[in-house]
Amino acid sequence: MEEILTVSIPIFICVVLPISIVAIIVRASINSDNKRAQVLIKAIESNCNIDADKLAEALQKPKKSPREVLNLRLLRGCIFSFIGLGFLVIVILSLTTKTALYYDPSYLPFSLIICIPSLAIGISYLTVYFATRKQIKD
Repeated sequence: MEEILTVSIPIFICVVLPISIVAIIVRASINSDNKRAQVLIKAIESNCNIDADKLAEALQKPKKSPREVLNLRLLRGCIFSFIGLGFLVIVILSLTTKTALYYDPSYLPFSLIICIPSLAIGISYLTVYFATRKQIKD
């Protein structure tokens, strides 16, 4: 019985769960596109002096302005950088003082696994933010 659980749970988490998440997202996207198409078809069929082009433009997915995209990059860059710095502080405290509150050797691999990618993602977001902020006109 334990053998079945030790095999089936990782398979479920690694295979079934990601596939079902992607399927739900794709189905929701297709459903919203179909609803927009049905509204446009009804408007064209009713032919009651409604400009179909304006209606189609109004039903499109809202697009973010360049300023909003830039602010999101700054926000994500700060979040990831601070998470990485926090875990880096935990790693440094764990390595330098063995009497510290955070000292537990089992935390080090986990902290490094979180610290390094998080810092890399945060720094890359901040780099893109500072490189592209000059291109946006106020």
